[in-house]
Amino acid sequence: MKQVTRLTRRNFDEAVVNHAGPSIVDFYASWCGPCRTLAPAVERLAREHPEVHVRKLNVDEAPEIAAQYDIRTVPTLIRFDDGVPGAAVVGVVCYEHFESVLGLQAAAPAAA
Repeated sequence: MKQVTRLTRRNFDEAVVNHAGPSIVDFYASWCGPCRTLAPAVERLAREHPEVHVRKLNVDEAPEIAAQYDIRTVPTLIRFDDGVPGAAVVGVVCYEHFESVLGLQAAAPAAA
């Protein structure tokens, strides 16, 4: 089972900017209630979409990275493709909405 990877300022470039392929970064803060509300959906995203690297970055621990990507509200999820930021979701939204906005197809139902 794929899990969410925690990022720091030390590993951000290697894990996201220099990563070939899709990544989703959850910019969050430990004090943020909406971030805690969204956390199970972010974990679900990692489980249901193993083709995407799902990562979390605490904006209080890496404010310069948050500023670089103009993060003004947490939670904010950004999709990166080959290190290039693209689609973003700000705030708490239903799972299906952020899955759609981030360009991920819902997992196909299992055959009976």
